[in-house]
Amino acid sequence: MKVVWTPEAQQDRADIWDYIATESPLAAARMDELFGLAAARLARHPLLGKPGRVPGTRELIPHESDRLVYEIEGEAVWVLALVHTARQWPPVRDA
Repeated sequence: MKVVWTPEAQQDRADIWDYIATESPLAAARMDELFGLAAARLARHPLLGKPGRVPGTRELIPHESDRLVYEIEGEAVWVLALVHTARQWPPVRDA
């Protein structure tokens, strides 16, 4: 399967990189590598994650502090978000 990172997920990944890199560029690179490896595993085994909190999604934990949210559509795995496990997911929408 093909893995596609949405612009929102790409921004989440960049934000995580930037946050970690302020303390340790090496740790940021390692974390980003974990995200890439997780996506590569999903390309081969898209049902690897568990059913997500949002209907129709699945979630994989590439690192104890981060949740990779994705959905499967046809022959593609769409990475929707990277969320720190301490953050509210799904985000609360203002009414």
